[in-house]
Amino acid sequence: MRAPTKSKQVPTLEEEVALLSQGYSFIAGIDEAGRGSLAGPVVAAAVILPLGIPFRFDPDECLACFEGVRDSKQLTARERERLFEVIMQHAVAVGVGIGSVEIIDERNILQATKYAMREALAQLTIPPQALLLDAIHLPGIELLQRSIIKGDAQCLSIAAASIIAKVTRDRMMIELHEHFPVYGFAQHKGYGTEYHLVALREHGATLHHRRSFAPVRELFSLFQEEELNSSRLKVKSNRSE
Repeated sequence: MRAPTKSKQVPTLEEEVALLSQGYSFIAGIDEAGRGSLAGPVVAAAVILPLGIPFRFDPDECLACFEGVRDSKQLTARERERLFEVIMQHAVAVGVGIGSVEIIDERNILQATKYAMREALAQLTIPPQALLLDAIHLPGIELLQRSIIKGDAQCLSIAAASIIAKVTRDRMMIELHEHFPVYGFAQHKGYGTEYHLVALREHGATLHHRRSFAPVRELFSLFQEEELNSSRLKVKSNRSE
């Protein structure tokens, strides 16, 4: 007998409705994409859904409008692209922020992620009154914040933000692939696949690789060691002559 397949978790508006009942109208879900990648920026998105008194959608209508929105990791690339357009068309406001490779290497990935999230908030055309975040807190922002473990799987606003962030970043990595095709960015989006690691070893790192991340950092250490050993051999050879 075949075991039943596990269905994808469907995000709800439970958190948003709870905040609406407390008097908050503009609620932004925030998420990021690319924290674990070896190359490219980390991208964050903030999304305010059309929910509550100022808008025409009640919770059921909002769920129907954004049917299919899930944690971006649960969706295919084609599904994400379709839902990206739905979110961009029907959301009240969407903001995107970028944490560059330079910021990642200078500050660390967590701080770069928070930087990108603040940038995403700053891009919203409507100032939010409360934030829903996926397992993170933004210090220094004087807004109510709810940090939700696995929020992108549970909360519709965060799930929508995860799709915007993922599609935006994937498009950036596909464009980067056109300039550096040997690394295969279009396929793995900068993550540490075997193909990517082999390409790094053969071709070295680009300016778009995160040198603070262990596989890239160790690669540079290896190159430096090889150069040092090569120099020692040359010196030894000259002395023997």
